[in-house]
Amino acid sequence: MKVGVMASGRGSNFQAIIDAGIRGETPDVEIVHLIVNKKDAYAIERAKKHGINFDVVDSSTMDRDKFDQKVIDLFREKNIEVVVLAGFMRILTPIFIKTYRNKILNIHPSLLPAFPGAHAHRDTINNGAKISGCTAHLVDEGIDSGPIIMQASIEVENGETEDSLSAKILIHEHEILPKALQLLCSDKLIIIGRKVEIKTD
Repeated sequence: MKVGVMASGRGSNFQAIIDAGIRGETPDVEIVHLIVNKKDAYAIERAKKHGINFDVVDSSTMDRDKFDQKVIDLFREKNIEVVVLAGFMRILTPIFIKTYRNKILNIHPSLLPAFPGAHAHRDTINNGAKISGCTAHLVDEGIDSGPIIMQASIEVENGETEDSLSAKILIHEHEILPKALQLLCSDKLIIIGRKVEIKTD
């Protein structure tokens, strides 16, 4: 399937998807286009290096509805079928969700439904959680509340900081995001309400 990626910063998960494709692990994934909402996002450099088309849609110059419609229009021009949020730090509007229902993939640095939102590492530590990890999930109208595809867990050690926890979890984000994307693009997912089953045939 033709995939569009949305990023706001360094784009390490974007790179993980690219690398998985180079290794031949995602044969049903074709990364066609990158959208960044910040002109200084390092994800742009990754797109340039790998010959991937990109657009900068500055989110500071327009409201959410106009931003999302602009991205939808760009993705439609490219015949994008699946959208991946790779460190994209904006909430999508209902019209975007409706346009790509069950075709928007996100990676979140906690074991959802625990600790949704922008401060997962801080919330994990402040709540004394002993286990954390990351979740690849489909995006719905809520905050990190969509159907869960895949998770990976790590132990939270004594003296853990937000930075150390982030670094430990990021390794697993890079592992499960490409796997979840391959499952989605190869039509291996059966979505039943909030539950996701993986076809084994």
